[in-house]
Amino acid sequence: MTDDQLPSRGYDGFRGIVRELASESTPSWAVPVQPAPDAPNVIVVMLDDLGFSDLAPYGSEIRTPGVDELAAEGYTLTNYQSTPVCSPARAAFLTGLNPHRAGFATVANYDPGFPGYVNEIADDIPTIAESFRAAGYATFLTGKWHLTKEAHMHDGADKGSWPVQRGFDRYYGCLDGFTTQFNPHRLVSDNSPLTIDDFPEDYYLTDDLTDQALGMITTLRSNDPHKPFFLYLAHQAVHAPIQAKDVDMADYRGRYEMGWEVIREGRLRRQIELGILPPDTVLGQVDTDGSAAVASWSELTDDERVAAARYMEAYAATIDNVDQNLRRLIQQLKDMGEYENTIIVVTSDNGGTSEGGLKGSQSYLSRFANAVGPAAAWTRNMERDPELIGGPQSFMVHPRGWAAVANTPFRRFKAHTFSGGVRVPLIISWPQGLPKQPGDFGLRDQFAFVTDLGMTVLQLAGVEHLRSRYGVPARDTDGIPFTPILREPHHAGVHHSQYWENNGRRGMLSGRWKLLTGHDTGDTISDDQWELYDIRADPTETQDLATFQPDLVRELADQWRSSAWNNTVFPLNDDNSLYRQRPSTEEMLAAPLTILPGVPTLERYRSSRLIAFRSFEIVVDVDRQAGDEGVLLSHGDQGGGYVLFAERDRICFSYNEYGRMHRMSAPWPGTGPMAVRLSFSAVEDVQWAFHATVDGQELFGAERLLQLVGMAPFTGISIGIDRGGPVDWDLWMRKRSFRYSGRLDRVTYLPGKKAGYDPETIINVEAEVSRIYE
Repeated sequence: MTDDQLPSRGYDGFRGIVRELASESTPSWAVPVQPAPDAPNVIVVMLDDLGFSDLAPYGSEIRTPGVDELAAEGYTLTNYQSTPVCSPARAAFLTGLNPHRAGFATVANYDPGFPGYVNEIADDIPTIAESFRAAGYATFLTGKWHLTKEAHMHDGADKGSWPVQRGFDRYYGCLDGFTTQFNPHRLVSDNSPLTIDDFPEDYYLTDDLTDQALGMITTLRSNDPHKPFFLYLAHQAVHAPIQAKDVDMADYRGRYEMGWEVIREGRLRRQIELGILPPDTVLGQVDTDGSAAVASWSELTDDERVAAARYMEAYAATIDNVDQNLRRLIQQLKDMGEYENTIIVVTSDNGGTSEGGLKGSQSYLSRFANAVGPAAAWTRNMERDPELIGGPQSFMVHPRGWAAVANTPFRRFKAHTFSGGVRVPLIISWPQGLPKQPGDFGLRDQFAFVTDLGMTVLQLAGVEHLRSRYGVPARDTDGIPFTPILREPHHAGVHHSQYWENNGRRGMLSGRWKLLTGHDTGDTISDDQWELYDIRADPTETQDLATFQPDLVRELADQWRSSAWNNTVFPLNDDNSLYRQRPSTEEMLAAPLTILPGVPTLERYRSSRLIAFRSFEIVVDVDRQAGDEGVLLSHGDQGGGYVLFAERDRICFSYNEYGRMHRMSAPWPGTGPMAVRLSFSAVEDVQWAFHATVDGQELFGAERLLQLVGMAPFTGISIGIDRGGPVDWDLWMRKRSFRYSGRLDRVTYLPGKKAGYDPETIINVEAEVSRIYE
């Protein structure tokens, strides 16, 4: 190209030159593309931890008229299966790769250094959002991401794995695996965290995510009336902590007092009536002992039954609210005249969760402490008023009996390779492009896997999945579009075999046969027994045929092993040890840190590195004057945390021990510049000894406080204010976020010695890389 070509050919000529060059040396994604005039919009609504039977078209008593409408006009898949936990499902959906090949053996929190556990999408793996964008679509995501490892979620981290860098024009939501509905711990808009001092009185996250999605759509239409869009609406609901509006819970008051056995039987009956399951289907058995045990409703005390019913009322209300927001989205599309030409998908990432144990819990975060083994002082459910269940003060997770109901009629739960962990609802509607034929009720019982879903919506929209990314050839996908089974009800299906693995639990599907094994922490792989089921005749996995078909067991076990090697499944995290391995690059997060007033709330994991399983001190430099009030420092929320504040000429400290409050205070010892020092000494039984001083003068203390570990404190560190969910509810009711009115100079964290019971192991990354390449 010569210097005079640009002026003589003008802007259009310049675009032509770019296209000519692109055809020779530039990857296809760099060339502007105009989508077809009739290209459909695509919306994928994914819920979190929603069980197979939790929507009305799948037998639920919960009202979901929005989902009902989509099912009536579209297709209900009854044998769609996902992964046992969330991040692998989301990665498989967005990339079309089997989860371990995509780098997600399990939840995206850590990186122990193995290919299947990278927990971020690699540079040579395009997402379907990038494919849609390359095809001329606008791409939007609201809600849960959970495809960035913890060490990369803070504001100074590499953001290459954040949504905007992975194909989404706009993002609004939570990078983490879960958050709360009334006071989300951290919301991100595009690439920046939002600073919200106080959420509105009527704030509810599911509403907010839908508002943001609607705003993105209407903004697009105000600027371009024709450009199609891809919207991935990834709800945090119904992942714990489960929180619901009072008005929604009121609609379900008294609906669950008959107990989970009765509700489960009712759902199966409706499933058979709806044609979801064959008439001879029997309920999958529930365990009566072990880690997956379900208590009989009759075994509970009267008080326990009252609380258990309340847990399910909140769970049902949360799903109901998701459907209310789905209806708002549908109505907006109808008002715009675009409903008929919009592909809408509703699904879940995995089966219902059993994290609530036998009786449920209002202190969800205390349940993550099991990584350190038994602690005599520990409790996994801080007793609280049952009236708080489902509200903003409760970090609740429902009892395992209700999880069995969610997964009706199947066995087991999230994290398992039994059908209860992986068989989930999937409804697809596209009135213009996938109209039903007369006599077709839209039920499809052919097997489909989560890797197929993203490839299917691309194919339906006429969009080719990218073959390269930034000039690097893309990895081959594993997903197979299941468009043929939508168009042909009696099609034989397109996906006939699939492996599963999660924390040592394995599964292999081949045609009508499914081989699987349970696995509990502490067991060895050699102790596990393969179980064999004919899922065509026995979809609820009740008749183990392994002893009758040893040759078939060996054949399928070999097939699983071959799939495992081909998909980078090894090493197996069968003893949870890989969770505890952290790269040495994270050590900088535990160095002394000074935080200045006005800084946005620090991210959760980045904050936790300063205090987790260690002794530490906090020094608060303040120039105190009479009458100064407000929060000096806060870290955490109603799930657990601590807050230092000044009120009525007293210095006060509140420690929220997973819902159990400890409050202490003392008069300020004078005015002027001073240093408040909070000292936490790690002692036995995963506890801290705590004392506070001002310029060496003792203020108050506590001999024993349960340490905040696992996912607590869930809200990160704020200086001069208490943002996110409040640590001390009574203080918040009086003062809300309570910004400090005086002069606060700085807060310094001084991490000390790690406790001997710290489960984490630091891997020297540089040494390991050198060893490998030598």
